[in-house]
Parts: sequence; C-alpha cells; structure tokens
Amino acid sequence: MTTRRPNSQAALQRLIRLLRSAADERRAQGRYAEAEPLYLRALSLAELLHGEEEVAAICNNLAVLYKYTGKFDEAERLYLRALLLLAQSLGPEHQEIATLYHNLGGLEHARGRFTAGEPLARLSIELRERALGPHHPDVAADMAALAAILDGQGKRDEAEALYRRALAIFEREYGPEHYEIAVCLNNLAALKHSQGGHDEAEPLYRRALAIKEKLLTAEHPDVAMTLNNLAVLCRAQGRYAEAEALYMRALAIFEPSFGPEHPKVVTCRNNYASLLRLASSNRL
Repeated sequence: MTTRRPNSQAALQRLIRLLRSAADERRAQGRYAEAEPLYLRALSLAELLHGEEEVAAICNNLAVLYKYTGKFDEAERLYLRALLLLAQSLGPEHQEIATLYHNLGGLEHARGRFTAGEPLARLSIELRERALGPHHPDVAADMAALAAILDGQGKRDEAEALYRRALAIFEREYGPEHYEIAVCLNNLAALKHSQGGHDEAEPLYRRALAIKEKLLTAEHPDVAMTLNNLAVLCRAQGRYAEAEALYMRALAIFEPSFGPEHPKVVTCRNNYASLLRLASSNRL
C-alpha cells in the first residue's frame, strides 16, 4: 500500500494537469460549455490531494469562465476562495495575489460596479509594480484593467492615459499583434467613441478586430464583442446596412456561445432591433 500510493498520487496529478490544460484550451477558444465540466472535475480531484495552490489555480480559471458567461456570484466565490488559499500559502504580496485582485476588479467591472472595482485594480498595480517595475507587461495589463474601470466612472482622461501607456508597453514587448493589444485597442476605441471621436475610434476597432480574428477564430465571443462595438459606431455614423451586417455576425457568434439570456446577447439583440426600427422609420 505504501509503495503504490505515490504512484497513484502522481497519476492523479497528471490527470489534473491534463484536465486543466484541456479546460484552459477550450475556454481560450470560447467553448465555455465544454470547459466547465473539465474544470469541475479537475477541481474535485485537486481537492482530494489537498493541493492548495492547484485548487486555487483551478478556482481562478473557472471563475474567469464564470465571469465570461455571466455567473458573477459563482465567479466571486471562487476568486475569494483562491485568494484566501494563496494568501495563506504564498503570502499577501505574491504575484498570484496581484492577479486575483486584478480579476476581482475585472469582475466588478463586468457587474457595472466600477467604484467597487477601482481599489482592487489599484492594489493589483501597486503589488505588481513593487515586484516587477512600472514597465512590465503584467503591470500594463493591470493598467488597462484599471482604465476600463475608470472609463466606467467617467474618469476618461486618466483612463485614456492608462490605455496609451499600456499599449506602448504591450507593443514594445509583444510587437503589433497580440491579444492584450487587441483588447486595449477595443477599449480605447470605445472610450473615444463615447467622446464623439468616431473618426479616431473606427481604425482602433478595425485593428482590434483584425488581431482578434487572426489570433482567435472568426467565431470567438471576443470577436463578437468588437463586431458589436463597431456596429454601434456605424449606426452612429448613419451607415445602417454595414451596422446591420455586423450585428448579425455578432449575434451568430454570441448566441451559440452564451445562450439567449446572457447580458451580452441581450444587449446585442436589442441594439440590432433598435437599428432595424430606425432604418425602417427612415425609409417611411
């Protein structure tokens, strides 16, 4: 019995890694319904081994999935569980702790609770800068997350400055085509659009879309997010036919990925319906 247990434990650890890797891959591809049971299986096995760091990592990744799919309460519970486990095992200033504050701030952003998210995002930057310095791409990712939260509060000057600082770091480290660059471009475009800067926003959206389509797939939900945003811009410019085609593409991606009741699906569908009403009234 004592000679077989380590082998059994090692086999279990390998299985957990395989399940987690497969779940991460499917989540990255936007195949959320396939990823969830893999994460849950990996989590139940990791709990058997009492591996706190492995449990925390799976909790974090599953929480990211739940945030994407609108299960915000479940995501918060998992993030907080991971935070507690890692604070006990790694200490309160470890980089993984900074990642969890970043993710908790992002969750509050997704909920529209921007004021609650701001101190979490700032704490993530503070921890990360102390360890890595101000020009590290992980710090840039924290800056971009804080910028989105500030934009939600109407603090657009600070938000724009942070987006541009983050972009400069990403482009220096990664070159012109990287997922973080696409996300940052999309969000900066949304900020400029909200300020009436349509001509400045459009090339930012289109560059973000091209990067996402190249790095992800044409059917990924992140692609649909930029399609929807670009459609909103085209509608504001009176380009109704182009906006309609973009909304249709976005909905064809969103609905299979998230289901009909997800907030992003509802928003995109409402945007599309509003456009059709506007286009119809203009034809009368």
